[in-house]
Amino acid sequence: MTQIINKRLNQQRKIIHIDMDCFFAAVEVRENPELKGKPVAVGGKPNTRGVVAACNYEARKFGVHSAMPMSRAVKQCPQLITTPVHMDLYKAVSISIHQIFQDYTDLIEPLSLDEAYLDVTGSQQCNGSATLIAQEIRQRIFDAERLTASAGIAPNKFLAKVGSDWNKPNGQKVVTPNEVPLFVKELPVTAISGVGKVTAKKMASFNLKTCGDLYELGLEKLQQYFGRFGSTLYEYSQGIDHRPVQNNWIRKSLSVEDTFASDLPDLAACLLEIPQIYNELLKRLERAKQKQRLVPKALFVKLRFNDFETTTIQMPATAPNEVVYRRLLVDAWQRGQRPVRLIGIGVQFNPPDFPEQMALELTLDR
Repeated sequence: MTQIINKRLNQQRKIIHIDMDCFFAAVEVRENPELKGKPVAVGGKPNTRGVVAACNYEARKFGVHSAMPMSRAVKQCPQLITTPVHMDLYKAVSISIHQIFQDYTDLIEPLSLDEAYLDVTGSQQCNGSATLIAQEIRQRIFDAERLTASAGIAPNKFLAKVGSDWNKPNGQKVVTPNEVPLFVKELPVTAISGVGKVTAKKMASFNLKTCGDLYELGLEKLQQYFGRFGSTLYEYSQGIDHRPVQNNWIRKSLSVEDTFASDLPDLAACLLEIPQIYNELLKRLERAKQKQRLVPKALFVKLRFNDFETTTIQMPATAPNEVVYRRLLVDAWQRGQRPVRLIGIGVQFNPPDFPEQMALELTLDR
């Protein structure tokens, strides 16, 4: 682990910012395919003081946006379809997406359910290419969840976040170290995180339209006009951002999923896939144990049927066991008894300070 950290410190950082496209609304459309292509807003009811929590691009064409009163959104877009917030569903999807991130780096900084920074400096995945890693992550998210994501790839968090918004939806933007000076010079000040309507209006009054304009104005004037934020603006105007990707998360689970090109027709076909998935789980678990103390508390199996209905089943255990996974798969398949699109198996963990002997005793008592 120390070698990995030292390698990151000695290398030009490779940062990816992943941002799901219209996340809440996209999940609702996925769950209700008849909504595809129609303007959709997630949030409160129009006849109350509810607001728009999220909306899709079809709704945005009518000027609908998040934080807008739902009553106003409906007036601007009479054909708008509204749906309540289903936060438990969004959280479950977010967990699945973050499990994909964990296959590429241990440095993950979630910003919300639908976006995160990943530091892939020194990663051996995809031959060390951050661009290819981002592409692979986006494809895996789509394969597993039928949702699209956009990505920005750059030497720092500031530029990576700008990049993820550059080719939305379902695209990505790469800013290499050599491209930073020219890219930043022409970058609109409104692309800077933290520059809201008030700050943008103030910048316009000084004829500050691009990061190049901010740089020309200079540090002293920026501090005079914008206080402490002025120092940050001056660094951003040069494409500088020293903030590290911060990761204080504790792993609660680890899993391996396989989405099949063709649906598995029956239970027997599903069982044949378990050995390969199980071996991959053991490999990932061994790598994870090198970074963090892990105390298993349960094993689980996840099945997604051909109609995209998903079921999960688990049982207490102190270590992975292929026989247990096969038994859980049989029970899970009985719930649907139809072709399967995805199989996932995993381990849930106790807190790092949880005594292993206590975990064993609790399992035996059940």
